[in-house]
Amino acid sequence: MERTSQGPPNFGLEGWGRNLQLHHHYRYRSKPNTKPETRMPKPFQFNASDVKIEKRETVFQGFFRMDKLWLTHPRFDGRDMPTFTRELFIRGDATCVLPYDPQRDEVVLLEQFRLGALGRNQSPWLLELVAGMNEEGESPEDVAQREGQEEAGLSFSRLDKICDYLVSPGGTTEMIHLYCGQVSTAEAGGIFGVEHEHEDILSHVVSADECFAMIADGRINNAAAIIAIQWLQLNRDRLRPEWLA
Repeated sequence: MERTSQGPPNFGLEGWGRNLQLHHHYRYRSKPNTKPETRMPKPFQFNASDVKIEKRETVFQGFFRMDKLWLTHPRFDGRDMPTFTRELFIRGDATCVLPYDPQRDEVVLLEQFRLGALGRNQSPWLLELVAGMNEEGESPEDVAQREGQEEAGLSFSRLDKICDYLVSPGGTTEMIHLYCGQVSTAEAGGIFGVEHEHEDILSHVVSADECFAMIADGRINNAAAIIAIQWLQLNRDRLRPEWLA
C-alpha cells in the first residue's frame, strides 16, 4: 500500500471502493476542533440577512408556484459558499387541527385521496387531520374553524396550540400551524368536502387509544397527524380534566 501526498492511501484495484470512501473523507471532512473553549459554538450564528440572492425567477406558475434562485451564504468554516442554484416550491402556510372529545376520549380523522402517496406500497387514501391553506388576512384559528365546518361539520370550542413547523424547508416554503381542538364527537362522522374543490372526505370517529395504535403500526404516516397524535398521547391526562372543568 502506498500513500500519496495528495490524498488517501492507494489500495490498488481491490480496494477501489474503500479508496473512494477515504477520498471523500479526506477531501470534505475538516479536522475536529480540540479546543474546549471553541468546541461548541452557539447555534443560529447566521440569519436571513446573511443570505445573498443574486437572481430569482419563476419557472412554473399553476395552482402552486416554483421559483429558481441563485444564491450564496457564509459557511461555518468562515468561507463564502460559491454561488449555487435551488428550486423552491412556493406553497404558503396551512393550519391543521386534531379534533378531540375529552368526554368520550375520541378523535376525528379524515380519510381522503392524496396524489403524493400514489405509487407507494400503500393506499393513497390517507387518514389525516382537519386542514386547510391559510388565506390572506386569516389567522390560523380562523382557518381551523372554517375547515372544521367544511371538512367534518365540526366547531371547535377550544383550540390549543401544539406547534408551528416547516414541512420540508430544503425545498418548500410551507409552514404548518398545528392545533388540538375540543369537539363533541356525539354526532360526528360522515361524508364532507367542497365539491368544486374536488374534495371527497370521509370523517371517522375513533378512540384515542386506537389512534395511538395507528401511529405505532404505520397506518397513519403523515407528519401533521403523527405530531398531533403523539402530542395528545403525551398530554391526554392533563387535557381531559382541564378541558372538562
